Formats: sequence, C-alpha cells, structure tokens
Amino acid sequence: MGLKEYKSKRKFGETPEAKPGLRHKSSQLIFVIHKHAALALHYDLRLELEGVLKSWAVPKGPSLDPSFKRLAIMVEDHPLNYKDFEGVIPEGNYGAGSVIIWDSGFYHHPSARDRKESEELLLDGLRKGNIKLVLNGEKLQGEFALVKTGKDEKSWLLFKKKDRYAITGDILKENRSVVSNKTLEEVSNAIFRSKNRPGTPARGQSRSRSDARKASGKQQVTPG
Repeated sequence: MGLKEYKSKRKFGETPEAKPGLRHKSSQLIFVIHKHAALALHYDLRLELEGVLKSWAVPKGPSLDPSFKRLAIMVEDHPLNYKDFEGVIPEGNYGAGSVIIWDSGFYHHPSARDRKESEELLLDGLRKGNIKLVLNGEKLQGEFALVKTGKDEKSWLLFKKKDRYAITGDILKENRSVVSNKTLEEVSNAIFRSKNRPGTPARGQSRSRSDARKASGKQQVTPG
C-alpha cells in the first residue's frame, strides 16, 4: 500500500503526527495499538511489515476472550515512527482527536524461527487474508488471528485464539497509556490547559468542547 495515502491525508504543518522518517531494523517486529477518540472512540492495531505499519481500525477494541470476534477495518499504512505518537490531532485535520498508546510490544508468526521467516509467513497470511500472530505486549499477549470476512477488501475480523493468555474479562477497562500512564481525557485536558496559558500554543495543542464527547465514544468512527 505504501505511504502515499497517509501523506495525502495529513497537513504536517498543522498536525503533530509523525512525518515518514528513518526506518529502524531490529531483531523483532513491533506492534502498537492506539486508542483514538476521533469522530468516535476506536482502537488502531498497527503491525510492522514491509517497512511500514499495516493498520486496522477496530471500533470495539481488541479482546482476550476467544468468543469475541471484532471487526477490523484495514486503513492506510502508517510510517514506523508513528509507533511513538501520542497527543491531540487538532480540529480541521484528518482523524482529529486525542490519541494514546494503549499497548505496544513485539509480535511474530507462531511458526517462525526468526524475524525473516516471521515476516515472510505474515506477508503470505496478509495476501491470503488469514494472518496468524503472537503478541507480546504489556496488555495483549498470546496468539491472535486476523481473518478477512469476504465482504470486501478492507473488512477483517480480529480474535484471540485459545491459549493460557485467554481470559473472559474486559481488557479495555485498562484505559491508560502504556507510555505516559495517561487516559485520553488527561491527554486532551493537558493540551487544553496549555492552550489557555499566555502565549501561542504549540502545533497540535488545540481542543474543542466536543473532545469530552469524542473520548466517550458516542460518534462515528474516522480511522487514523
């Protein structure tokens, strides 16, 4: 897919989101899950593949309960340095709203012996519409699957496989960033306070009265 669509949707002079930067190369593939209060609250699953973050918007968020299958809508690729983004996308920009890093870590294909083999198997699964992956994050661990629904090219299902990490509780109750330990509301409020101090606000430091409603998840999803 590449980053052309990502760049075309963003005004980098106005949004604090990451510009495509240098690619890193580690011995393990990374993943990140952003919690994003855009037009509606949703979660963005991002998996490192082919030098970018392949991304899916998950309206109801991930679950550790194997009985739940979550719709995951494939969206544009994001640059690898987006893994570190947390903040507020200003009003008037694509995906406007607060963003936190809800979970992050490494992942691999369950049958792979190293990064190279893992990426080959994951890419084969991406082409076939059936991705098997093992997450090693701070909140999500164990084996998951991403499977195309067949409805269209963008609709997938994300679900937990049965293993020792499967639980029936609601992991989404853990609502703080794994980086800053802030909630969406706290990130948004921090920008609001900064904006109302004397002086010119920094880029991306804007907050509308609708932010609280966005964080509660009562409006339509805009993937980001």
